[in-house]
Amino acid sequence: MTDIAAPGPGLAHPLGATFDGEGTNFAVFSQHAQRMTLCLFSDDGLTETHRIDLPERDGDVWHGYLPGIRPGQLYGYRADGPYAPEEGHRFNANKLLIDPYAKRLTGHPVWHDALYGYRADHRDGDLSFDTRNSAPYMPKSVVEDPCFTWGSARRPNRPMEETILYEAHVKGLAQRHPAAGPKGGFLALASEPMLDYLTGLGITALELLPVHAFLDDRFLVDKGLSNYWGYQTLGFFAPDPRYLSQGRLWEFQHMVARLHAAGIEVILDVVYNHTGEGDETGPTLAFRGLDNRSYYRLADNPRYCINDTGTGNTMNLDHPMVLRMVMDSLRYWVEVMGVDGFRFDLGVTLGRTAAGFDPGAAFFDAVRQDPVLAGVKLIAEPWDIGPGGYQVGAFPPPFAEWNDKFRDDVRRFWRGDAGTAAELATRICGSAGQFDHSGRPATSSVNFITAHDGYTLTDVTSYVERHNEANGEGNRDGHGNNHSDNFGIEGPTDDPDIRGARLQRRRNMLATLLLSQGTPMLLAGDEFGNSQLGNNNAYCQDNEIGWLDWDSADADLTAFVRRLIAFRKAHPILRQKRFLHARERLVDGLEDLFWWREDGEEMTPDDWTDPDRRVCCAEMRMASGTPPYAQREDAIFLAFNSGPALTLTLPAPPAGFAWTRDIDTAAPEAPPERAGGTTTLSAHSVLVFVLEPLEDQDG
Repeated sequence: MTDIAAPGPGLAHPLGATFDGEGTNFAVFSQHAQRMTLCLFSDDGLTETHRIDLPERDGDVWHGYLPGIRPGQLYGYRADGPYAPEEGHRFNANKLLIDPYAKRLTGHPVWHDALYGYRADHRDGDLSFDTRNSAPYMPKSVVEDPCFTWGSARRPNRPMEETILYEAHVKGLAQRHPAAGPKGGFLALASEPMLDYLTGLGITALELLPVHAFLDDRFLVDKGLSNYWGYQTLGFFAPDPRYLSQGRLWEFQHMVARLHAAGIEVILDVVYNHTGEGDETGPTLAFRGLDNRSYYRLADNPRYCINDTGTGNTMNLDHPMVLRMVMDSLRYWVEVMGVDGFRFDLGVTLGRTAAGFDPGAAFFDAVRQDPVLAGVKLIAEPWDIGPGGYQVGAFPPPFAEWNDKFRDDVRRFWRGDAGTAAELATRICGSAGQFDHSGRPATSSVNFITAHDGYTLTDVTSYVERHNEANGEGNRDGHGNNHSDNFGIEGPTDDPDIRGARLQRRRNMLATLLLSQGTPMLLAGDEFGNSQLGNNNAYCQDNEIGWLDWDSADADLTAFVRRLIAFRKAHPILRQKRFLHARERLVDGLEDLFWWREDGEEMTPDDWTDPDRRVCCAEMRMASGTPPYAQREDAIFLAFNSGPALTLTLPAPPAGFAWTRDIDTAAPEAPPERAGGTTTLSAHSVLVFVLEPLEDQDG
């Protein structure tokens, strides 16, 4: 065993392992521990070379300084204290623990009963005590110096109204791409072929499924599967090792720099609502062993975890040091790793107090006052499974929110469900009923048709029943009500009529997404027809089900999506911050929004409540109250038809103007064309017209 210098007192701040050029300061929080031991390991992680009690405690932070300890040193902690599950305490110094602030981990836990603080085979269950050393089965934390030379790359700092989100899985996006590489990690997303594709498509922000270090659940490993999506976090500062092809932090930073240079922002899907340790019967890997009672929300009987997340445990953000860890993590990923924003998984959980969800909860207040986070995008998933867990529209500014009402109502309208025209009208105008309060902009509604959780767009139009057999849960997992349609045949078919109708439906839904007020989010692969073979819960499918199938990409559909994105970017009416409420504009006295019937008459209350109405037509202008310095244009007319073909009468244009038909989902390659007073609105299609001066059209 190599001798090392005696530890000095060190500092209580910052938390984690901090290299200063001569040695490393170690600091870790535990309110209820009675001793904190730092464990050092050999370079291969197999031999525990030193155990050093941290010599100082300031409040609830244990700390010490070790000269000569440099980046690359492997370490972990052992926390000694009461093992009293009935009181919420589960200390067990036989268990090696990950540093919650570790910047890198060597790998993932290797499942073994020694990872548990209790004897799984004991009659007393989690009340028993296990004395086996878990270190051989645990990943090790790594001392890191995360400095990176960013060069000339600058953050795009793109306004939300100019944002087009593209949700993707790090590995799934590039694994089967014919040119991107190396496969499976951050560097693949930084490769020239991938950047060319993303910029060519026109997306402005890449929203990545979780990249924080996470574990593969034991029940999945036992079935030969893995936690593909990554919603079981173990380290809130460390990128998952499986995405580091060279095992270095700079790989993530390099990816961010390359994406920024291409004008693309990076948004991380983050999971601060729970950890991968599961409920009270789960393993002791980090937080549970460091201070179970502080890190987790516990029931009235503190032996048990509160489970508002459906994953077994819930983080206790009411505790100031747990909240501090989350805030430190967010700032780290912005300041050190360069990201541009976050999507908060199960965001309702982050705002839970003893009285339920509170938009003024400590987490929201902390985020809203933080100067570092003031300049990044914040997006909430506005639900969890706890009481009162559905809170779409209830989050405080500056949070945007995933809007599943948009998803469901758009799917239902295009499926032909009765009485859905009014709901569609609400959704294409930014869902003001949910979001137009507290000064929130229309961009607060993150609109999506599909996301990682559920069907792909191809499967929405190909399956009625979920097909999750590969998940090994008897096809009981995943959403049961998907508002989907198979056009008479379940799954793939060679029938040309059905294939054509499905493709038309996809174009219609993609057009609806990209023509609506709010912030559009496109699921990676939907633009070229990717399928998961009817699996609507592919969380454990790290294989061809979960990876994008680039070889089968529909180039024509991709070209149409590229055209839709370009059209949205070219027309500020489609991406406004202000809501449209049919209010008169000072600039010309015209209302900013008109609703028309297909015969050219204005919609009446009876029209809106007609269950058989299949047509929704909107004439949009820049919103009332738009400041004079904002980019302006005259008008756009949108017609959505989920029924049979009909004759459409356009609103009479003002003198010197005419309507130009720019997009027709029934003729996706048709060039723009001057429109007369009436035109044909094809069955099951979208038409888009732009009001333009005659001289522009003639010239």
